[in-house]
Amino acid sequence: MTIMAGMGSPTGTGVGPLLRGWRERRQLSQLQLALRADSSARHLSFVENGRSRPSQKLVLRLAEQLDVPVRERNTLLLAAGYAPHYPETPLDDPSMDALRGGLERLLAAHDPYPAVVVDGSFRVLAANRSLGLLVDGVAPHLLEPPFNAIRVTLHPDGLAPRIVNLWQWRRHLLERMERQLELVRAEPLRRLYEEVRSYPEPVGSPADGRAEDRAAGPAADGFPFALPLRIRHEERVLSFLSTISTFNTPLDVTVSELAMETFLPADAETVRFLQSVVGPER
Repeated sequence: MTIMAGMGSPTGTGVGPLLRGWRERRQLSQLQLALRADSSARHLSFVENGRSRPSQKLVLRLAEQLDVPVRERNTLLLAAGYAPHYPETPLDDPSMDALRGGLERLLAAHDPYPAVVVDGSFRVLAANRSLGLLVDGVAPHLLEPPFNAIRVTLHPDGLAPRIVNLWQWRRHLLERMERQLELVRAEPLRRLYEEVRSYPEPVGSPADGRAEDRAAGPAADGFPFALPLRIRHEERVLSFLSTISTFNTPLDVTVSELAMETFLPADAETVRFLQSVVGPER
């Protein structure tokens, strides 16, 4: 495994409208937020209306109480006239050696089951050996590093033709991207979202809306507890359950947007096959 070198949020023109947007999203009153941030409802009202400029410390306290993503905390600071507080360090920077080493060990430990590390735009920054089994047969132009996990999965020249439950998995990924776009200003991610939405509708997609589609989801595949990813490989179908891990309390924009996605075998046949084909690393 090698590390490969190489986000919308509430809108407004100033820090006041931005803060008000985040507060309303979190369904907090001005008084509730002010109490949590050790301020006053009157001062917060003045800030939101543009009558008062908040201090840098207050912006950071409000952002913390509103659980604003790290990248968007910098956006709030810039809108208030302050320099960004959180750095954005490239993953291949020497200062990231310890973090990269930890990710590499986690990925290797997950073999023989696939695992990847993606950034906030779903670009694959690192992967273990087992991922190669899943992307076997994908068009080479889609795998040029750093390739995009969403594009590779849903593109007609990618994994899409091999995914048995494509319409369900496609809906899951689009909803995941929608949630991401609600949290961060990301034009590249928005363009990617529009691109993958334009791909041909999967055969067998429900024609009468999401409600029936959702009700017929995981249970229809025999997994009542979670939606599996089911991929044809040669003469068999491999089934996986996906888990996502992120860093707690990140202090760097890059780190805040890293996510490790691991694919756990959903049945005994998938376990046996992966162990026989990938096996332990020598």
